[in-house]
Amino acid sequence: MAPSMARVQRREFVAGMGALVVSFAWLPAQAQPKKPAKLPGSLDKAPLLDGWLRIDADSRITVFTGKAELGQGIRTALIQLAAEELQVAPERITLVTADTALTPDEGYTAGSHSMQDSGTAIRHAAAQARALLLARAAERLGAAAGELSIANGVVSHGTRQLAYGELLGPEQLHVRVAPEVALRPPDAHRFVGRALPRVDIPSKVSGGRAYLQDMRLDGMVHGRIVRPPSARARLAALDGGAVERMPGVLKVVHDGQFLGVIARREWQAVQAMRALAAAARWDESAGPPPLPPSQALAASLRAAPAQDTTILERGMSSAPQRLSAAYSRPYLMHASIGPSCAIAQQLADGSYTAWSHSQGMFPLRKALAELLGLPEARLRCIHAEGSGCYGHNGADDVAADAALLARALPGHPVRVQWMREDEHGCEPYGPPMSVQVSGALDAAGALAEWDYQVWSNTHSTRPGGAGDLLAGTLLQTPFAPTPPKPLPQPEGGGDRNAIPLYTVPNARVVHHFLPQMPVRVSALRSLGAYMNVFAIESFMDELARAARADPVAFRLRHLQDPRAKAVVQLAAERFGWAAYRRSAMRGRGFAFARYKNLAAYLALACELEVRRDTGELRLLRVVAAVDSGEAVNPDGIRNQVEGGIVQSLSWTTVEQVAFDGARPASLDWGGYPILRFPNVPEHIDVHVVDRPGEPFLGTGEVAQGPTGAAVANALHDACGQRLRDLPLSRSRVRAALATAGPA
Repeated sequence: MAPSMARVQRREFVAGMGALVVSFAWLPAQAQPKKPAKLPGSLDKAPLLDGWLRIDADSRITVFTGKAELGQGIRTALIQLAAEELQVAPERITLVTADTALTPDEGYTAGSHSMQDSGTAIRHAAAQARALLLARAAERLGAAAGELSIANGVVSHGTRQLAYGELLGPEQLHVRVAPEVALRPPDAHRFVGRALPRVDIPSKVSGGRAYLQDMRLDGMVHGRIVRPPSARARLAALDGGAVERMPGVLKVVHDGQFLGVIARREWQAVQAMRALAAAARWDESAGPPPLPPSQALAASLRAAPAQDTTILERGMSSAPQRLSAAYSRPYLMHASIGPSCAIAQQLADGSYTAWSHSQGMFPLRKALAELLGLPEARLRCIHAEGSGCYGHNGADDVAADAALLARALPGHPVRVQWMREDEHGCEPYGPPMSVQVSGALDAAGALAEWDYQVWSNTHSTRPGGAGDLLAGTLLQTPFAPTPPKPLPQPEGGGDRNAIPLYTVPNARVVHHFLPQMPVRVSALRSLGAYMNVFAIESFMDELARAARADPVAFRLRHLQDPRAKAVVQLAAERFGWAAYRRSAMRGRGFAFARYKNLAAYLALACELEVRRDTGELRLLRVVAAVDSGEAVNPDGIRNQVEGGIVQSLSWTTVEQVAFDGARPASLDWGGYPILRFPNVPEHIDVHVVDRPGEPFLGTGEVAQGPTGAAVANALHDACGQRLRDLPLSRSRVRAALATAGPA
């Protein structure tokens, strides 16, 4: 989008396009109905129909969503939903995503909520628009609505036809969406349930302008940031005069501990950044104490001051504890392949536009407004897809960097591209976790008692204010970060998925929330679910072994939810679980979870080979079954599950942030390795259980926990070694094999 468009608002945008509707934002307060019925999905927060779609006089259709395309494929799925209910070809739909001047405020694109919230809203809004169009056409054509037909945006009665653009006047979509509208029945679907090609893929695989990192605006200049060497370092001296005289340098920006440069060309900015870093002298005498070594991290978590919450307590008999185990995970990175990037511009009237790949445009606008000391209405934040995401990475922080540099050089779009060491060293990490679980079996080999405890920092420090942006804490007058707090159940944070879905008469689950954060942490894909499912599903295998039961049969025995049992049975059947024959250093593993205990169901079986000489784990094949409710785009669901399996395999086998004292040492791909192509599973088969007419269930993060647990269970099956501390690295596997005899 060109800078000349930066201040266009929704009303101006609509008028300029010849639209037949106006924005919901100007509906008088007194026109709102009293105590309205709760509306589906995000309609409850943005209830007016024209907040979600627009039909132009030439019958072009624009649909608006406050959610962002992050690579999960929602752009395609949301277009499919709108096209289905409006009965037009998908290519007739233009989708506008996450723009504070144009779209509804749907908060963050997180927690696998996009289809549940925005998809449900768009489906119902499009269905009501279709009903209004039919009613208007019936009036114009003098026929009953049931006598009319629709084909690709044209309403017909015999030989008479009316296009959508001819049917509605300026205010006729400016109405509140009804709580219940007639959706098209599943047996009539033409687009929903089909694997339509992803609309975001062509430019990504052809080298086109797919990402914010590719954007180039007229008059754009380039910025780079010089970081303090540690969290509490203070700038003792700076001589930036020589830097300001370097070729192409337009500005050196210095505010407290915040240092930046702006240059005409990107390489000039990089050179100036390096020169400025050499010219800065830092005082690190107030540095934080060193972090414990990785082998002592879990113990340090359990020793830290905690706020304890019992999130489940049922029974708790005096049955003897027959089995207990402890599990842990280290600090993890988002490790986005493309370092974070943002563009910001201060316009002539003093307002700002920022382009960002943050997962929350409206929360980012609020934080940037506080940072710049401006009303929110003076900022516009526009989402552009970034190369890498997976939670709260550096996207919000780099947007703050760009905004501060843009304030120092009004008029120019300022592009800030983080360096790899910025991304690895400055992003908020996924927090470490520790779990202690114990359980008892009754005389019949069934679960009788379950006692589960999890220790964790917060799993979200997403921007609520300027102090949650890295730059905001570095200014001469710094902003204070929002105090960390646990995320509430039923979705939870560190305790996400800590309550087992299995039936057990006596159970207790305690969340030990750790408010002290020696390292900045925030949301990493699936939050605490990855660790909790890893621990629960590993322990279920240990219990099954103690009960001398087949792991799949043991799970089915303790599941009551028929949809849960269905995916377990399907994954086992398609894997060939019953007929599997183990061989030397090869084994099978199984795991199951329902994400957040309220979203999609996934069961997964895998076959793994352990290489004794290197300790390498090689996944030969993975078979998964997933139930996400109604499948709008089955191929999109498979994409999400396949991607989740590969990412989880990377977390599970190789990823771990290393520290040098109090500083991160994992500043490049050598210091923070991720899964490479030769280690991707040879075969991944994902079977989608489609349930037409059922509510959408979030899919994006369902595979993370089951994959990790299935790998650990397969490792034990292959060589008899039970590893409970993540990652299941080559060195750990070799050490375990060295202390044991042949499998």
